[in-house]
Parts: sequence; structure tokens; C-alpha cells
Amino acid sequence: MQVSKWGNSLAIRIPASVSEVLQLKEGDDIEVVVAGTRTFEIRRQPSRDELMAQLKAYRGRLPADFIFDRDDANERGA
Repeated sequence: MQVSKWGNSLAIRIPASVSEVLQLKEGDDIEVVVAGTRTFEIRRQPSRDELMAQLKAYRGRLPADFIFDRDDANERGA
């Protein structure tokens, strides 16, 4: 990949093989995360529909002894 100037920023062109693996299309939001000294990761942000599907699939349960205390949840630091 080659780094190019784009306005006041720098840009890279993502190879087609990477965009296919990530199922990217024009207009998608991605996140670039520094993974090491000279390495990075590209992550595709999930769409609204994908997030909703994940929420629907989540069937987590709270522990039986869990008690929600509204005062503790809204407590402000002194």
C-alpha cells in the first residue's frame, strides 16, 4: 500500500482483497487501530442491523444474587 496526501490528511488505498474479506463497500465506517510499532488493524464498524442482530442473539442472564441499587449507580464522586 502507498501513502498519499488527501487534503491536510494522509490516505492509504485498501487493496481489493482486504475490502473483500472485510466486506467493505463505499460509505462504510471503519476503525484503524494501531496494533504495534509499525502495524495496524482495520476493522469494519458493524451496521445498525448487525448490531440489532447481535443484541437479539445475546441471551445473557444476570447472576441470581445481582441487586441493582439506583443510588449506587448514580453516585457522584466526592
